[in-house]
Amino acid sequence: MVVYSFYVFDRHAECIYKKKWVPGPAGSSKTALLNGAPTQGRVLSAEDDAKLVFGTVFSLRNLVRKLGGPEDKTGHYKLHYYETPTNLKFVMVTDTKTSNLRIVLHQIYVSLFVEYVVKNPLSPLEHPGGIGVNCELFELGLEQFIAGSLQG
Repeated sequence: MVVYSFYVFDRHAECIYKKKWVPGPAGSSKTALLNGAPTQGRVLSAEDDAKLVFGTVFSLRNLVRKLGGPEDKTGHYKLHYYETPTNLKFVMVTDTKTSNLRIVLHQIYVSLFVEYVVKNPLSPLEHPGGIGVNCELFELGLEQFIAGSLQG
C-alpha cells in the first residue's frame, strides 16, 4: 500500500495540516481545473493542492451520499475521508489497491490529533487565515503510525 498524502481541514474549510509522502503514480496525468483553467503539466502550489483536495472531497462526498456508493476513487488514486463531530475533516490519498481506511483515520484523530493537538494548551483552538497545526509530536507520531501500520 502506498500513501501519497494526508490532509486535515477545519470546519471553515481551511487546510490546517498537510503532509506528502510520495508525489503520485508515474503514469498518472495530473490534469485539474484551478480557477476554471486546466493545469496540465503545471505543478500546483501547496495551497492550490489543498484547495483542490478539499473541493474534490466536498464534491465526491455529496455525490457518493446521493448514489449510495461506499468509496471515492479514480483510476490512479483512492481518497479516504473521515469527518469528526466537530467538523474536522481527515483526508488520505492512497493507491487504488488500498482497502477502506476510515477506521485508520479515526485512529489518527483519536490517538494522535486529540492527544497532541487538541489537548495541547499551546495549540490554538481556531486556525484563522490558514494558520496550521504546528506540533512536532503530532508530526512524529503520524510519521511513525504511517510507516508502522500502513506502509510496513
